[in-house]
Amino acid sequence: MKRIIVVAMLLVMAAGCRQKEEPRPQYQVPAGGDMHTQEEMRLLKEAVKKDPGNVNAWIKIGNSMMDASRFSEAIDAYRKALQLDEKNVDVRVDLGTCYRDMGKPDEAVKEYRKALEINPGHLNGHKNLGVVLAYDLRDKAAAIKEFERYLELAPSAPDAATVRQEIQNLKAAK
Repeated sequence: MKRIIVVAMLLVMAAGCRQKEEPRPQYQVPAGGDMHTQEEMRLLKEAVKKDPGNVNAWIKIGNSMMDASRFSEAIDAYRKALQLDEKNVDVRVDLGTCYRDMGKPDEAVKEYRKALEINPGHLNGHKNLGVVLAYDLRDKAAAIKEFERYLELAPSAPDAATVRQEIQNLKAAK
């Protein structure tokens, strides 16, 4: 949701400033979150070809591929980003989500746990780990722990009521 709002704001700002914009070099990474146009993807691929150490471009390629449900390509891009910045927790969590969406929950759990080793307070790491444990690996007790940890860290999160209800559902299903 946050990504959509940022993209919408950037598009509004860009539309108002079009006449003032100076042409960008073709290798520059486009601003914004979603990269769904062929031109933007071409620019990103050109950017990493010219500068394979451009971690932000690799992340944007991964995000774009993930958004397009092209999980294998997203995983490749995220792995390249992690080679450059192995402690990037958000990329690790996104990588885990790609693995889950590809039907590889064990790999997802590994990535979520690596992310939580780096940052034990990462909310999405706990929540996503809880989801995989509950629904893919059927480890309700471990899932409940992750969801409870999420609520300890963010008791007023927008989805806190939903997470609390999920905990109750998992406890009732024991």
